[in-house]
Amino acid sequence: MLFRRLKFFGVLLALVVIVLGGSYLFAPQWLLRAHLMRQAMTAHVEEHTLRAGDTTWSYYEGGEGPTLVLLHGFAADKTIWLPLAEQLTPHFHVVIPDLPGWGESSRNPDAGYGVEAQAQRLQAFLAALNLQRYVLVGHSMGGAIAGVYAAEHPQGVAALALVDAYGLKAEPNDFDRDIAAGKDPFVYDDRAGFERALALAFVHPPEVPGRIEDVFVARNRHDRAFIERTLAELRKPEDYLSLQQRLGQLSMPVLGLWCSGDRMIDPSALDSLRNGLVQAPAISSSLLNGCNHMPMLEKPEATAQVLTGFVLGR
Repeated sequence: MLFRRLKFFGVLLALVVIVLGGSYLFAPQWLLRAHLMRQAMTAHVEEHTLRAGDTTWSYYEGGEGPTLVLLHGFAADKTIWLPLAEQLTPHFHVVIPDLPGWGESSRNPDAGYGVEAQAQRLQAFLAALNLQRYVLVGHSMGGAIAGVYAAEHPQGVAALALVDAYGLKAEPNDFDRDIAAGKDPFVYDDRAGFERALALAFVHPPEVPGRIEDVFVARNRHDRAFIERTLAELRKPEDYLSLQQRLGQLSMPVLGLWCSGDRMIDPSALDSLRNGLVQAPAISSSLLNGCNHMPMLEKPEATAQVLTGFVLGR
């Protein structure tokens, strides 16, 4: 009997190895999806969809407490927030959408996806969720969208947290000069290009298995025209300084949270933020060491600590 049981478990283990190995070789997107589902379960968030405005939105939602709405940056999606959401859901109700055009939210090939257009779409999404009061948290491009929205629709925004946010004046860096010279670091054709993109955003780039890298490369190729067109929109003056131009309208508490080693949006943007907030009743700022442009992934515990102190300490 014992021998038969051991034989059964041996066969079962062999089947699991074959299935996982086969998935890695022939369907690595399944393994990536399974990994993200496990992260979402650990973060206690569930995936939902709703139709609002011209977009079918995909979003995570979970947790209890004050509501935080987390907006991702350029060429990213809602999954980048999952490590941080794990830290937040014990204390907060979180809503984490794929911004229109990105991730699993719908995209209209004839529409614009600059900061202004996305802020307008965000209004429809938040109205559809019937949220009364919430803290907007925006990273990079999502920071510009959050700031523009908060300036134009302050009634529901209890506070605003800008994480390495786009749309502010900052000291030019090599990344800015490359973009101005016509280089596009957000598009790539192979694993080496994907790894270069990671190195731009991380102090210590995560180790990604080769076949999973291939999934990201294939997605990037599929989205290339959209990425290039949207980057061109974001480089227009009305988008490039969209947040800077509205700082004087922000009438809620504002947090600026930056990585001290950000090589994409220079931390000098914090000075522009502080100097421009003439109506905000409270201004907080924080610099995190040991990260580049992605604090929610490189420093999720420290990022959660700063956000929690900002929201609950008001």
